[in-house]
Amino acid sequence: MDIRKESLKKHYEWKGKIEITSRVKVQSREALSLAYTPGVAEPCLEIQRDPEKSFSLTRRSNLVAVVTDGTAILGLGDIGPEAGMPVMEGKAALFKEFADVDAFPICVRSKDVEEIVRTIYLISGSFGGINLEDIAAPRCFEIERRLKEICDIPVFHDDQHGTAIVVAAAVINALKVVHKKLPEIQIVINGAGSAGIAIARHLLNMGAHNIMLVDRTGILWDGMENLNPAQEELAKHTNPLHKKGTLADAMTGSDLFIGVSAPHIVTENMVHSMAPQPIIFAMANPTPEIMPDLAKKAGVAVMGTGRSDFPNQINNVLAFPGIFRGALDCRAKEINEPMKVAASKAIASMVGDEQLSTEFILPNAFDRNVSKTVARAITEAARQTGVARL
Repeated sequence: MDIRKESLKKHYEWKGKIEITSRVKVQSREALSLAYTPGVAEPCLEIQRDPEKSFSLTRRSNLVAVVTDGTAILGLGDIGPEAGMPVMEGKAALFKEFADVDAFPICVRSKDVEEIVRTIYLISGSFGGINLEDIAAPRCFEIERRLKEICDIPVFHDDQHGTAIVVAAAVINALKVVHKKLPEIQIVINGAGSAGIAIARHLLNMGAHNIMLVDRTGILWDGMENLNPAQEELAKHTNPLHKKGTLADAMTGSDLFIGVSAPHIVTENMVHSMAPQPIIFAMANPTPEIMPDLAKKAGVAVMGTGRSDFPNQINNVLAFPGIFRGALDCRAKEINEPMKVAASKAIASMVGDEQLSTEFILPNAFDRNVSKTVARAITEAARQTGVARL
């Protein structure tokens, strides 16, 4: 099957992947009076007196806005908000399918940070959470930071944190396979955009000590010129040996390579230069930084990609449905760092020691227990850190 042609055909047939269905039957005069006027005035007045009651008197407690500006859609780049709509619809469908969360695609026709922040804030009272999606770096960092400051509901950029959470879960289990410990290994992350920066931050929170970020200009180091603010801040906490050079230099002696960058940039020689029992997560889509057959030929111990046709797919669907389900269930004010750590550990826990192998380090994306386990972990961590309202 040519999946792209078949998908286009199906999208013409579907005419959209989501729809609104009513939770009440309005088939009589009495039902109309209860669901709409005049009866609906009473819940309106209740919410006027206490806006928090909007969570219990409307569907707000289960609604998430999936928001993009269309500037970083999948691997397609800046194709515009309307062209990003099929992806946002798809994300909304996954929310419903995997966690029974009602999500709405919202595509904003602006690249101005102030305008985007203001737009999302103004509509935030209709939702229980905000999922930022496919917004280019470095704009995405500022948008998320600003919204988290002014919104009283969770704001979560999935390209950053969802990716980081699933990668960390894969790291936890891959290290078990090769009998190594996170604080002791050398990690290389190629791609210093939104995903790469978030992965580095999250692994530092998980206990990693030696991480090198690499972009087109080489290894990032503290004091390096022409870094964006997010890279500049992270450079202070990574590359402790102040190493400089190319990706090949970074990979020499490293234990773990994480790629969120470009196809075919890792060679067999680079893999040969790594420490014994190396781990490679090559997540460039659709073509990884190195193909699994070449990596295995070069001696990789555990290989993961972003693709479903290879073992160990690192897929955000393992994270975001359960994360929002848990945050909505306890009416969390935010999704904080301990909640993200809890999510990574929860995902990793879904692969038992008896199941764990070089080709099975993450649970199946269609295992419905994953989102439930993640939701419970998120709710517990939210309560422990004081951000839960229920």
